[in-house]
Amino acid sequence: MSDTTSSFVRQDLVPERPAPVKTTGFIGFLRTRLFNSPTNMLITIVSALLLWFILVPALKFLLVDAVWTGTDRTACLAKSPGDVVGACWPFIQAKLPQFIYGFYPEPERWRVNLVFALAAILLVPLLIPRLPGKGPNALLFFLALPIVAFFLLRGGGIGGFGVSWTAGLLAGFNDSIGDGGRKLVASSETTAVIGPLLWLIGKLIVLLSTAVGWVLLPLTWLRDQIRASGSPVWADLLATAVIVSGLLFWLGGGTRAGWRPLVTCLAIFASIGIVIAVMGLDRGGLPEVDTRLWGGLLVTLVVAVTGIVASMPVGIALALGRRSSIPLIRIFSIAFIEFWRGVPLITVLFFATYMLPLFVPTGFTIDGLVRALIGIALFTGAYQAENIRGGLQAIPRGQGEAASALGLSWGKTTALIVMPQALRYVIPNLVNSFISLFKDTSLVSIVALFDLLGQLRASFSDPVWSTPTTLFTGFAFTGMIYFVFCFGMSRYSLFVENRLNAHRRN
Repeated sequence: MSDTTSSFVRQDLVPERPAPVKTTGFIGFLRTRLFNSPTNMLITIVSALLLWFILVPALKFLLVDAVWTGTDRTACLAKSPGDVVGACWPFIQAKLPQFIYGFYPEPERWRVNLVFALAAILLVPLLIPRLPGKGPNALLFFLALPIVAFFLLRGGGIGGFGVSWTAGLLAGFNDSIGDGGRKLVASSETTAVIGPLLWLIGKLIVLLSTAVGWVLLPLTWLRDQIRASGSPVWADLLATAVIVSGLLFWLGGGTRAGWRPLVTCLAIFASIGIVIAVMGLDRGGLPEVDTRLWGGLLVTLVVAVTGIVASMPVGIALALGRRSSIPLIRIFSIAFIEFWRGVPLITVLFFATYMLPLFVPTGFTIDGLVRALIGIALFTGAYQAENIRGGLQAIPRGQGEAASALGLSWGKTTALIVMPQALRYVIPNLVNSFISLFKDTSLVSIVALFDLLGQLRASFSDPVWSTPTTLFTGFAFTGMIYFVFCFGMSRYSLFVENRLNAHRRN
């Protein structure tokens, strides 16, 4: 047989192939993200032109052509017809205290600074997940800080404590009911058709008010004895501590549950006593500053933070009430949510400012800022209820059934199993409502409360700083402040969302 196998040996080198297209680095980013198709190329070019015609002039106005020093409007006026004058930053420097404090008295502004510092000290540890002590820190921020901040900002002292406040509120409400019954009895004399019915209803209401008054007699007697003592505040604090601690100890099972709840309750009251002594609340406290003098960033933060914090429990309660199997609770929750979502916030502010005093007992007054805060909290709570209800509907039924199989009650199932998952699902919706509320605080200027934007508009009336660029400078400055707060909330919500949904990552 002949060998037909032949071998081949290449004599020339293989020609070089072209290098692969670069997909990393800045060039790769441009090629794969911005210029990878004709449509993206067109969008990229149009976006670059928009940035050039918007961002460049804005930076030129705010930085390059800006005026940085001056004492009045002459520094921000063009020296000759051809001069270009940008932002008037001396105007911001001159009005900055007004933008932050409003018309708050200058000698007392340290109180505002102290509140800001306390809020920052308590808030930062809450925002950092790795720091311990979240429970006590949350109690200090959500319960103790609002009370301390109120007496720091508003000033004044207290004439009593829990017993006096409870007795006064219940007695005032009972007196209002009795007055209503007596008015019905008086009106029955002028109405012939339904006069007997009105007389009967009025008499029943008066009788009910009298019976309630007898039930409240021990409480009012204790209040009178406390007021007759030499130190009514401390006597009231002691009586309140004894009553509340005793009730908690008895309802908690007495010594079977241990002494820790009783010691904790007494420690809380001791802390309250320390705050009263340090701030001098039993001796009149700090000088009072009317809320009509508040303004600027102070009002914006007070309204936004109060609305955000107070709307969450309202929204959770309404969301659970709307899913309740009890018809009365469900109908009330639905009616409440639909009513508050069906009216604009401006109407709510007018209602809270001018009509809310008509529904409180006689002699009981509510501050104008507090009325606006109540209206905003209820309005935002209705929106939060629908956000939270969407999260509750996303929870599979198996979660609740598994908790029931383990013997958990409805309250523990909701608090430990269902609600944490529901809130995790709706973090973007909740934060979106928070950001919207923060920007809507400017509406309080309609009811004579000057927030940051309202204070800015008020500053434009000063003839010392009346220039063509003052208006744009002021709005640019406030816009940057709003952007910093809103962008910070948005980024932190994204961080929390990613951290809580780590189990969903691929």
